[in-house]
Amino acid sequence: MYQGQAISLVKLDSGLVELQLDLKGSSVNKLNDQTLTELSESVAVLKDSPEVKGLLISSPKSAFVVGADITEFVESFSMSDEQLTGWVSKTNDLFCELENLPYPSVAAINGMALGGGFELALAADFRVLADNAKVGLPEVNLGLCPGWGGTVRLSRLIGIKDAVAWTLAGRPQKASVAQASGAVDRVASADTLREESLELLKQAVNGDICYTENSARKQQQRRDSDALAEELQQLQQSYARKLNPDYPAATTILETVSKHISLPFEAALAVETASFVKLAKSDAAMSLIGLFLNDQMLKKQAKSWLKQARPVQQSAVLGAGIMGGGVAYQSASTGTAIIMKDINDDALQLGSKTATKLLDKQIEKGRLDEAGKTRILDSIKPTLNYNDFATVDLVVEAVVENPKVKAAVLADVEQQVSEQAVLASNTSTISIDLLAESVQRPEQFCGMHFFNPVHLMPLVEVIRGSKTSDETIATTVAYAAAMGKTPIVVNDCPGFLVNRILFPYFNGFNRLLLDGVDFQRIDRVMEQFGWPMGPAYLADVVGIDTMVHADEVMQQGFPERMGHDGETIVEALLAADCLGQKNGKGFYQYGVDETGRRFKEASGLANELIATRVNQSVEVTDQEIIDRMMIPLCLEAARCLEDGIVGTAAEVDMGLILGLGFPRFRGGPLRYIDTVGLDEFAQRVQQHQQHGGLYQLPEDFVSRQNSGIRYFA
Repeated sequence: MYQGQAISLVKLDSGLVELQLDLKGSSVNKLNDQTLTELSESVAVLKDSPEVKGLLISSPKSAFVVGADITEFVESFSMSDEQLTGWVSKTNDLFCELENLPYPSVAAINGMALGGGFELALAADFRVLADNAKVGLPEVNLGLCPGWGGTVRLSRLIGIKDAVAWTLAGRPQKASVAQASGAVDRVASADTLREESLELLKQAVNGDICYTENSARKQQQRRDSDALAEELQQLQQSYARKLNPDYPAATTILETVSKHISLPFEAALAVETASFVKLAKSDAAMSLIGLFLNDQMLKKQAKSWLKQARPVQQSAVLGAGIMGGGVAYQSASTGTAIIMKDINDDALQLGSKTATKLLDKQIEKGRLDEAGKTRILDSIKPTLNYNDFATVDLVVEAVVENPKVKAAVLADVEQQVSEQAVLASNTSTISIDLLAESVQRPEQFCGMHFFNPVHLMPLVEVIRGSKTSDETIATTVAYAAAMGKTPIVVNDCPGFLVNRILFPYFNGFNRLLLDGVDFQRIDRVMEQFGWPMGPAYLADVVGIDTMVHADEVMQQGFPERMGHDGETIVEALLAADCLGQKNGKGFYQYGVDETGRRFKEASGLANELIATRVNQSVEVTDQEIIDRMMIPLCLEAARCLEDGIVGTAAEVDMGLILGLGFPRFRGGPLRYIDTVGLDEFAQRVQQHQQHGGLYQLPEDFVSRQNSGIRYFA
């Protein structure tokens, strides 16, 4: 009947037709422009075929439809409001045409039906879901709301409370949940999905089941009443404290459903469309969509490296502290056996204890059983010697952050492994080229910087030295990916990518302190900006000693920008034996009160130390605090791109998002510059140029500004 590149119509027996979703050249089905065009053409054929008595909608791929093609969003969202409204309404009209065909339709949902894919399934009269499949509306994760009738049909089908819960969570729902709520009509085993879907379709065609009544439920508005008003009020109250204004999609979804639930179907669709268009134009949506696309790019890069990688079947970690134990846990729990070596038994016990505690937490959460815990622990081999290192494919050196100690350990272990083995140093600041001087095969040496805590932080910086081979980088990237991490390949420089960009931020913090700005206020302002914690609290969490060491490395590497006029506040704190959370003394004091509750309060000692070093008392606005903190960070991010530390703006932004917790709704430092606007950002920089080299525009920035070229198209 119809054959396209994404959709085909196949005649079955007894007047039944199967609409197959099978996008050629893609591993998954997406509702891109091509698919929607072919769907429109298919519906036209179906409307013009009076012999058709029933329609089965299915997918021969491993998933039904994973959603709209997000790569097309950026171009579509650049339309005017009127054009974008027309674009959304066109698909809404198409789904309504499918829904209003004069015979029953059944969607046989396998794998995943997400976003637009689930909205397509909702347009069918019946839905049969495979028992291992999931459905959901994840648009909130992109800063959007469903736009093709998702909030309208789902809220009428399963009720306001469940529909709002689904859309605000943005998580796929299991088959059992979907059936219990009424979102799907039946659940079938994956093996019998098509057969049972056809059987349901035949029953509807024969009149055994009334498809019109079943379909009408999706369009039935709620009658205005005191009961409905009370239900909506309770819903608003239940989410009042959970909604974050920095992420407006959730609030908009709740308001949208509340507004359209009592409206006629077409009017309700119009309300949803207006909400979609409003959100599509928001900075948060552009940032979150950008992060999604950046993440997809990183995954493609990792896959391209896999082609050159040597297999890592046995790994090893040197140093069995908290970091080493975390690496051992992450490797073993993701399927790669690992040897954990140290020079004393107490350290080995600490590493094993770290891994055991993490596994016990998995058991508490129901994600692991005792047998699984035993299996993982058995694949971690603690040792005090190198006896089994001949079979190791990759070694992660994770000893103390001291170049002489690391160099000695690397030279030692290189003699114990095969000539093909990769050596990787888990260092946060020390030059890979410097450490490479201690090994005989520098081409098989690189950096592998894990972030603490290893099991929670998704980023791994894979640092290329000047002599590191592509195969070494590829093998290390593949190992990081196998551990469930997101690797970013970074060229060697002081601080690499993340710490090089972070320490200008702390430099700006130090200058604010010396100008008499209260650190608690700075923390509060930067947390309101979107950071998970302010700079003072972050310094305590990282460790004051670690901060001082890393800052010294950055000053040596970039003295013209990152040097200080005199002693820094963190140096003064360290001299006063303040280590941050490590010993409960830093910018804040940490402890446990008489009731057993943990507390954090501003340190009187810290305030005294700062007061004796304040140069002047400067009145600053909250925006000036933000600018003085963010300008150094953002400009150093721009310099990293300009210097070729990474190849793309996406890698810069993802490094800060994944490694530092940069506010996601702002998209990363380079996306933030784009959002502010290069001209406006340059004006802010010029207002603070007196604060030194970190507040000067890089050449590439000026070139982009003059040419009107943003960091992201």
